Amino acid sequence: METINIGYGHMALGFLLLIIPTYFLYRYRTGLVKDTLIAALRMTIQLFLIGFYLEYLFLWDKLWLNLLWILLMIIIASSTALKRTHLPARTLFMAVSVAFLVSLLIIDFYFLGLVVRPEKIFTARYFIPISGMILGNMLSANVIALNSFYGSLNRERQLYLYLLGNGASPSEALTPFMREALIKSFNPTIASMAVMGLIALPGTMTGQILGGSSPSVAIKYQIMLMITIFASSLISVLLTLWISRKKTFDKYGMTKF
Repeated sequence: METINIGYGHMALGFLLLIIPTYFLYRYRTGLVKDTLIAALRMTIQLFLIGFYLEYLFLWDKLWLNLLWILLMIIIASSTALKRTHLPARTLFMAVSVAFLVSLLIIDFYFLGLVVRPEKIFTARYFIPISGMILGNMLSANVIALNSFYGSLNRERQLYLYLLGNGASPSEALTPFMREALIKSFNPTIASMAVMGLIALPGTMTGQILGGSSPSVAIKYQIMLMITIFASSLISVLLTLWISRKKTFDKYGMTKF
């Protein structure tokens, strides 16, 4: 069964749906109308360009080229995470990038090598899309975690200093803030997993079914990808917070910015 192609004219009809959210964003003076339209335009241009590029990337399927593309994705994801959290990029860029890279390599080797088992682990058709999906979810989780960790630390600085003053080590004093960051980062994912299939058919599964895969195959991929995304996001958040603490706290537990 072939996937039904969407013509450009019908895509234009689909874009008309943006009228609804932009109207209400304008009516309630959110200041997000311009950002929404720019984001939609950027998304469209970027995805068409990436789609064109991936056609050749899948055709060439060179190891060095695949790894270079993943490194570029990590750089962009790290920059975006720090931009959205308004934290100093010069101080934390390397911490976030290393966390993303290590998490991605661990999960890719495990998931592709032991679960999917293609002929070549780094074959572009599997390595690039799965890594992109994992990185996208890592980005969301890390933005929430960094915002929560440093935001709550700034708001509750007296609590942090009180814990330090009562004999707690910097690591022990930061535990409540780490806990809050983890809760806020992963509560939505856990809630989503708990009801998946009951109130929503996830994107990967839907895409595979539309592409002609049987529902049973699509379900297996979706289950494994959700577990993979959850594990990789948790690893990356922990690594980001642990490494960033080395950059942002001195030996006495005081923040450097």
